[in-house]
Amino acid sequence: MRLKLVPQDTSWDFFRYARVTFGASVVAMVLSIALFFVMGLNFGIDFRGGTTIRTVSVNPVDVGAYRKAIGPLGLGDVVITEVFDPTFGPEKNVATVRIQAQEGAESITPETIRKVEDALKSVDPEIRFTAVESVGPKVSGELIRSAVLAVMAAIGAVLIYIWLRFEWQFSVGAVAALIHDVTLTIGIFAALQIRFDLSIIAALLTIVGYSLNDTVVVFDRVRENLRKYKQKPLKEVLNLSINETLSRTVMTSVTTLIALVALFVLGGDVIRGFVFAMIWGVVVGTYSSVFVASTILLWLGVKRDWSKPDATAGTQFANVDA
Repeated sequence: MRLKLVPQDTSWDFFRYARVTFGASVVAMVLSIALFFVMGLNFGIDFRGGTTIRTVSVNPVDVGAYRKAIGPLGLGDVVITEVFDPTFGPEKNVATVRIQAQEGAESITPETIRKVEDALKSVDPEIRFTAVESVGPKVSGELIRSAVLAVMAAIGAVLIYIWLRFEWQFSVGAVAALIHDVTLTIGIFAALQIRFDLSIIAALLTIVGYSLNDTVVVFDRVRENLRKYKQKPLKEVLNLSINETLSRTVMTSVTTLIALVALFVLGGDVIRGFVFAMIWGVVVGTYSSVFVASTILLWLGVKRDWSKPDATAGTQFANVDA
């Protein structure tokens, strides 16, 4: 007995309400952009600047106790992370305490640092403070620019890759789906004011890769069926291709979500924002592969005479295995 999340043979019409689903995506993107400009993102220490204190103790690190001790100081965003290293012995327990830059100051004052150290010593008298480092607004601004460039470079590389492997219509659909996924992810972070730091940038890049993989699987089947069914209308070929890959798409998404939900519930506060971004990205990435990328491909159309290659089509690498 095998578990089946999707029936063996499906023949669903994914484009029956194409204008509604695509219109909903456009509205969601516009709303996400509006939320970004109106509410803004809740930038973490990586982007706002702050101070990092490195601690060492012979006693095990208790992140919850550390956070509870520092909380009454009212320092805003505080991130406490235990540092794991195979070279550390059982008597060397290392943690980092990152505190956001305070209002009107580039870094926290020595007096505030002493208060933090005293609070931590009340939890663990054996604790030692080995390093104190500050990240100013200038460095934070450079990180924001680098993060934006990284996401743009990833999307640009996808545009070129799909164009070379398929045709420009496929490329436009794939890139539109990626922009849709990234925009909606930023929008949900602005709406919920979840902390946005470098780990979320890593999540965005991972979402780009996941969504692209899902889209390429569908597009690869579309290309095969275009050659196989030369007389079928493009809409029928797209529906057939999506239905044929639907089981794979659903199984991949569901198994990924099972792992991500477990991490979200049990992984702790440090990675919760990253995992939330991944969960959201898997959902919208699966949706966009069908209802954004494929819909755009349907509306743009595609060359059907594959026996006469078009020198301008950008398919010279179409038979290269990825």
